[in-house]
Amino acid sequence: MSVLIGILITFLVVVLILWLVQRLPVKARLKQILQIVVIVIGIIALLKYLAVF
Repeated sequence: MSVLIGILITFLVVVLILWLVQRLPVKARLKQILQIVVIVIGIIALLKYLAVF
């Protein structure tokens, strides 16, 4: 059960950070790079919860 909660919290944090990145007053190219970085970090965190790493 704690793994499921960890995955849910990680997913919610990633979604929140992506929303905040969209609100930043920066150029579109920088937003895209930030989104990719956040998604990659989120995927790595989720894989850790699933014991892949």
